[in-house]
Amino acid sequence: VPVQSGSTIRSARVLRVRGHRPLRGEVTISGAKNAALKALAATLLTSEEVVLDNVPMIADVLSMADLLRSLGAVVEIDRKRERVSVRVERIERTDPPPELFKATRASVVVTGPMLAREGQISFSLPGGDQIGKRPIDMHLRGFQRMGALVAREGTEIRATANRLQGARIYMDYPSHTGTEALLMASTLAAGTTTIVNASAEPEIVWLGNMLIRMGARISGLGSPIITVEGVERLHGVSEVVIPDRLEAGTFALAAAITGGEVELIGVREPHMLPLTEKLLEAGADIWHRDNRMLVRAGRDLQAVDIQTLPFPGFPTDLQAAFVPLLTQAHGISVVHERVYEDRLRYTDDLVRMGADIRVARFGANGEF
Repeated sequence: VPVQSGSTIRSARVLRVRGHRPLRGEVTISGAKNAALKALAATLLTSEEVVLDNVPMIADVLSMADLLRSLGAVVEIDRKRERVSVRVERIERTDPPPELFKATRASVVVTGPMLAREGQISFSLPGGDQIGKRPIDMHLRGFQRMGALVAREGTEIRATANRLQGARIYMDYPSHTGTEALLMASTLAAGTTTIVNASAEPEIVWLGNMLIRMGARISGLGSPIITVEGVERLHGVSEVVIPDRLEAGTFALAAAITGGEVELIGVREPHMLPLTEKLLEAGADIWHRDNRMLVRAGRDLQAVDIQTLPFPGFPTDLQAAFVPLLTQAHGISVVHERVYEDRLRYTDDLVRMGADIRVARFGANGEF
């Protein structure tokens, strides 16, 4: 079992957890993994240095750094300062090593920058956690709309383009990785690209603003329609990665379910709203001040219904942490997982621990 301890990753064969102990204290929230990984991919768009601070030193980030190195990047990592510096003066290969590309699902977003700057990429479908289908068809269709030739044989994919052309791209679903890949690809395309039904996740808004500071011309961030006017080149930039709303949400839920009180340092209140509204509805007490949030468990938890959706909906990545809380609430809670169809398998283990959960095809009902 991988265990994160400070800024290092260690392994443990067994984790023993003793309950009935309220969590109390304060914790500083790390930089958002989903922002840092995509920002690292964006370094491929420029030959100048990009410096990122507040980068979480986790396995996925280190894997992405290795992937960038394999493509020709010079990557320097300062673990103590949580800083990563990347310079890609020249892309040395367009076929990332399969073992590095498959190490994390986030690697798929490098396809956009590679096509934009180098005009080609060959890759094998990535790996990552198995929680359901995460098709990249939207990425590929978007690239084709921009003039790329895409050839696919099994899990091997090759995409080529002399120079991507601006296009109007409709996404069947507001995929965050699809939006990110197409957003980055369009920054260096010829003409104007419009992404319709784009994701509005906070990490995408942050990435888009980073690209703007690199010289990109982007409008509509945070809305369903993003417009990008392609430019000839982008330059380097220094950025601070935004706080991880999912990590903050996990600690908030831990405080509520253990009957504790935890102060979270370094959070952005608007990013937390989908979770905090449901915690308040369940009976928790929450206070915000500047970039701090205090979460205190309520005396009697009440059942609530949640439905996972892309932002600003309830985040699917916090669904599995919220359900154990609902097993301790009075009444029947209904949970609809609308993002990943296999993200309810863990409930079998909760049932073995005594939870009353009944799973239907498109949701889980938990009763206490």
